Amino acid sequence: MNREELQNWIFEYLKDTDYELVTLTISQANDILVEVDRLAGVDVDFCADLNRFLVEKLDQMTNDQSPMTNDNYSLEVGSVSLTDPFKTKTQYLKNLGHDVEVLAKGDKDEWRKFKGQLVSVDDDTFSVDIAEKVAVEGKKRKETRVITRTWRYDEPKYVKYDLKF
Repeated sequence: MNREELQNWIFEYLKDTDYELVTLTISQANDILVEVDRLAGVDVDFCADLNRFLVEKLDQMTNDQSPMTNDNYSLEVGSVSLTDPFKTKTQYLKNLGHDVEVLAKGDKDEWRKFKGQLVSVDDDTFSVDIAEKVAVEGKKRKETRVITRTWRYDEPKYVKYDLKF
């Protein structure tokens, strides 16, 4: 399976849409996973149409004496899972105003989870409002204050939607 060719087909299909390719994986067993996303959410019919388009292209490869046949690959086209870490800026923009979980280095350079509301997204960074207990001068007990923390996209190990039940 030629990953680059498959990726080009996907880009061809997405070029005049507001969708973007988030994930393309091809396993050793030719299990193909295509995940797309957009700000307005992913339409199931769009995924079905993209799936049919890719199957058509893969069938053409088969007819051109390629070793690829319907029997030796599986294709899954869908949206990014709600619980997967963010991979693109679109996912950050889509979750603006929502609660997120960030695994990043804290004040003492140790990895820790921060949970709060995603409040801003720009070209290089994103910010999250986090309720933290802080020592207040003149008071015995710590008080909860909202602290805005800002990270570059490459700093945290992951950022994902904080799913609550």
